[in-house]
Amino acid sequence: MDKNVKDSLLQRRSIRRYERESISENDMALIHEAIRNTPTSYNGQQFSVIDIDDRETKEKLYELTGQKQIKTCSRFLLFCMDYNKITRLAEAKGIVMPTFTGTMDGIIVGIVDASLAMMSAVTAAESRGLGTCCIGYARTAAPEAIAELLGLPLKTFAVCGLAIGIPRELPDLKPKQPKSLVIHRNRYRNDDLTGELLDYDAAIHRYNATRSGATSDNDWCAHIIDYYRQAMDYTMLDTLIRHGFNITR
Repeated sequence: MDKNVKDSLLQRRSIRRYERESISENDMALIHEAIRNTPTSYNGQQFSVIDIDDRETKEKLYELTGQKQIKTCSRFLLFCMDYNKITRLAEAKGIVMPTFTGTMDGIIVGIVDASLAMMSAVTAAESRGLGTCCIGYARTAAPEAIAELLGLPLKTFAVCGLAIGIPRELPDLKPKQPKSLVIHRNRYRNDDLTGELLDYDAAIHRYNATRSGATSDNDWCAHIIDYYRQAMDYTMLDTLIRHGFNITR
């Protein structure tokens, strides 16, 4: 079932329950081509994608991340920052590779490219009526174990994951921040945002308390900050360094 662009973008929900039916090869071909055509910095294409349909591998990824949708989806895509390919080519051509991967800009470029590729995949999948769920835990939960499981070489790093499948649910649409908080005209707003932020916080609380399925008393602010606190225990820098990204500036 094709969706128009408006519905694909504005009605998108994170789908965590999927039918057992496989995704058609035509649909996967579209998703792959959308990924391949992603705009990237310098046209450097500083990313690669691992497309996983092997059940055992998905089970192992589920064990590492605790994200059930990885196990139950038809295809799981892992989007990686990738400087391995250009490093190998530079060596073959006798070109000295600068230490760009040891800079924050180099890291940001790779992360942005991989993230853009994921959104290309999301848009393509949603346009075909498929369900998707972006999974950050693919980056943070067990980066070393995931790299070993999937054979990631030096100069690559898992940035984000995407579960794709035939939807088995239609969750309520989550409230997003109003346009007045997201879109700034010509320069960042300098007036007091507090009232609008409190209104949005309350809207998220109402949604969580009344949504279909499992409910909670979570607001937006405290709930997100709890995630930040958990993230303080992640060791991303150590993992990046061990994978060839010796960040110095």
